[in-house]
Amino acid sequence: MADTNAPLAKGKLIEQVRLHDHHDPHRHESRLSDMILGGQDGLVNVLGVILGVAAATQDARIVIAAGLAATFAESISMGAVAYTSTLANDDLYLSEREREYRHIHLAPDVEIEEIRDIYHNKGFEGETLEKIVEVITSNPDVWVNVMMSEEFQMTPPEKSRAFRSAVIVGISALVGSLIPLSPFFFWNVSLSIWFSIVLAALTLFVVGVYKARVTIGKPLRSGIQMAVIGTISALAGYVVGLIFKVPTVP
Repeated sequence: MADTNAPLAKGKLIEQVRLHDHHDPHRHESRLSDMILGGQDGLVNVLGVILGVAAATQDARIVIAAGLAATFAESISMGAVAYTSTLANDDLYLSEREREYRHIHLAPDVEIEEIRDIYHNKGFEGETLEKIVEVITSNPDVWVNVMMSEEFQMTPPEKSRAFRSAVIVGISALVGSLIPLSPFFFWNVSLSIWFSIVLAALTLFVVGVYKARVTIGKPLRSGIQMAVIGTISALAGYVVGLIFKVPTVP
């Protein structure tokens, strides 16, 4: 007697594979990565600029002017880079996807073995493994999508993703840049330098802790690591400023 549940099980498995491909669980992490990339880069770079300028001159207006110039240049540049790099990744995905279609047409046996190896490494064996292989390879679209996600760890392009990534990175860079610059609007340069360093270090620490909590890792270690690395990187600007310090006119 034919197994009447076989078509239902086959359709269910195909639908699960399609859901996996179209509802990428890593998109939240992608947005978080964009925010951290933009915010951290903007904060550290602008902190380095304003520390260097502050070390070279005691004029708060010059520090603020340099900081704002770096802030807007940094945010626009980071947004543009995020946009173009996302488009490049999307083009790479489409190129690899077309290549996989050619492979399953020209060398199907090789591609079937790759599917079998992928799911064998996941712990499937025997009849269950063969059923999975049969179901996936019976549909070229599902077959290629599985190869893209499992073999290449690539996710399909999403409409407006490049623009959204550019906006997130750009705004994050803008906000991050303004954090170390803000003390110079309220205090003198000497005091603002210390406030700026402490404020930037605390911000980096909080971001590191948050990143570890929503992804993976030890929050305290992640926070300290991000704060130390970012602060040391920015202090390089301070050292350069000291070298080119402008003598105070009596």
